[in-house]
This record gives sequence, C-alpha cells and structure tokens, in this order.
Amino acid sequence: MSIVTYNNRSIANISAIPGAAKSLTHIKTVTASSSSTVSFVNGSSDVVLDNTYPIYLIKVINAHRSTTSSEQTFTFNLSADTGSNYNVTKTTTLFDAYERENDGSKGLNYVASQDIAQGTGFQNLTPEIELGEDNDASSSGELFLFNPSSTTFVKHFMWTGNHMTYYSTPWSVNSFVTGYANTTSAIDAIQFKMSSGNIDAGTFKLYGIKDS
Repeated sequence: MSIVTYNNRSIANISAIPGAAKSLTHIKTVTASSSSTVSFVNGSSDVVLDNTYPIYLIKVINAHRSTTSSEQTFTFNLSADTGSNYNVTKTTTLFDAYERENDGSKGLNYVASQDIAQGTGFQNLTPEIELGEDNDASSSGELFLFNPSSTTFVKHFMWTGNHMTYYSTPWSVNSFVTGYANTTSAIDAIQFKMSSGNIDAGTFKLYGIKDS
C-alpha cells in the first residue's frame, strides 16, 4: 500500500479527496411568500425525513413576518403522523444574548417563560422579544433534528438563530433553543409558522447529514 503525501502547492490544487464522502445532501428548498406555514413532510413533494439520514438540518434564511399590528414570534413544531397534527410532546430550554442598536441594553438571559415542559404547543424560536416587522427585519438560523426515525429514543433538536426585534429601537437577539420530542414514535414532519399572521418571505432549506 502506497502512502500519498501532499505539500502546500499540491494541496492548493486539490478539488476532491478520493474516498471522501459528501456528508451534507440538499433535499428540498421551500420559498415562503405570504405563507401561513412552511412544512417538510416525509414522502410529500420530494421530501425525505426518515431513516435515510441520522441527522437533518434546516437552514432558515431571512424569515420575515407579515406586517400587522399584532405581536408575532417565529415558531416550529413536529409531527408523528405525516403532518396530520403538529402536536408532539416536547421539553425544551432556551437562552439568548442581546444587544440594542443604541447600545442601551445588552446581556445574556435565560428565558424560562418560553420553555416547554411536557407541552404540545409550537416552540418559540425568537424568544423574549417579538420578531420585528420593519422591512429589513427577519430571523435566520439553523435547526438540527437528530435521528427522527428512531422508535427507541426521544428525538433531540437544537436551534441557533438571530433575529431583529419589534421595538422602535431594535435589538439583535442571538437565540439558542434545545430540547427533545418526548416520544418513541418516528418524527416524519416539521412545520414553521408565525405565532400570528403569515410568513411574508423567507427561504427554508432541508438537508440530510450522512456518515455522522
């Protein structure tokens, strides 16, 4: 067996490493446009959300709320019946770091009021302060879902995101939401929506992560 060695010059010219697996596979992109919900349902519209991959990743890019006078937050939930119901029992925890545009308020905060303890409701991904309605305001982030097809273990998830808030002098809020769906049934659908009103715009990308 020969050993292949590389120097700086040869590494710069490498376009692919033989035998290296492509671990991140794009499955589906959904673009919201005045959408009440955005959903990924296994077996529907070319969506794969089963035991094909041990980890799934959803990238949310500039989710913008509809312009209304009501307060809105960006939320998600899971389904164990291919989207007939989004009401899986969850236990979650969340905290955020924040900085105001005028430098008047900043800090790190555990947001106990928006935890879920064995509840079935939609989980807030923009904790503590509502998502801004300004034309340039949005929420972006990544949601990881681990081994959703398992019928042995609960299903863990992690969200890391950033959003611009609702108030006249907005905050930048970096949010961290983690938890688990407390069920041994397979999770086969996931849905995003605003707490009220529509998702005015935004791009949602579903990926599968293999060899992980």
